[in-house]
Amino acid sequence: MKQKLLIILGPTASGKTRLGVELARRMNGEIISADSRQVYRGLDIGSGKDLAEYGEIPHHLIDIVDPGYEFNLFQFQRRFLEADAAIRGRGKLPLLVGGTGLYLDSVLSGYRLTAVPENHALREELAGEPLELLARRLRETNPRLHNSTDTLERQRLLRAIEIAEFRESTPPESLPEFRHLVLGLRWERSVLRERITERLRQRLGEGLVEEVARLHGEGISWEQLEFYGLEYRYVARHLQGELTKNDLFQKLNSAIHDFAKKQGNWFRRMERRGAVIHWLDGAADPTTEAAEIAKKFK
Repeated sequence: MKQKLLIILGPTASGKTRLGVELARRMNGEIISADSRQVYRGLDIGSGKDLAEYGEIPHHLIDIVDPGYEFNLFQFQRRFLEADAAIRGRGKLPLLVGGTGLYLDSVLSGYRLTAVPENHALREELAGEPLELLARRLRETNPRLHNSTDTLERQRLLRAIEIAEFRESTPPESLPEFRHLVLGLRWERSVLRERITERLRQRLGEGLVEEVARLHGEGISWEQLEFYGLEYRYVARHLQGELTKNDLFQKLNSAIHDFAKKQGNWFRRMERRGAVIHWLDGAADPTTEAAEIAKKFK
């Protein structure tokens, strides 16, 4: 028997956590986060953890590593499988909730990354090459490169090439077989834009700028903060004097809107590749609609 897995996805500010929590209550479930930033301790406001929303519902893959730790797709898969097994061991239903398309796609596609050993011969071959050539080689090997920060620092770049070339020549293992029910939250574009803008105002009011200043004071460099996503990138630039307070809001707000569009494009690409997503109207009663669909999930 394939194991049931309920997946809830949607763009930023669509209400995924709230829906996931309500369904977990109704279906005796626990939540596994599919968010690439919420794994980091201390990145709270900017990553939108909203921990108070979970209430009594257990949640996993949130606050599991310190900033500076390189958490990647391989790490996500390993932690996801551990959490999934533990939840099932308690007789509960896992709900994978989040908006990081790469993480969601890896579970839906069923491919499993394997640990990549160091290739000393390859490192010797590339030792004297300039960054520009190395970056070109990485992009040629991995045209779907999603993490541009891999091209900015030599050691990260060498490791990225090592991983890409290993995976090109090594067939991936399979994840355990799941029966997926994928629920997606959808809003009218104008309404989603309003929700994004309002949430940004709230986060700035809750201390987003102060959070980024604290992280930098604790030793997280401005360069590292660029890596942790739009909120941390733009606030870091503001704190360095590159953006006024008004520019910070306007530019960050626009960037988040663009990011939401990219998430939508990713979800549509998932559908073109065979994923069946049951889209729910976020402005109606998505919890009731989702519960009705889930009743038929045998």
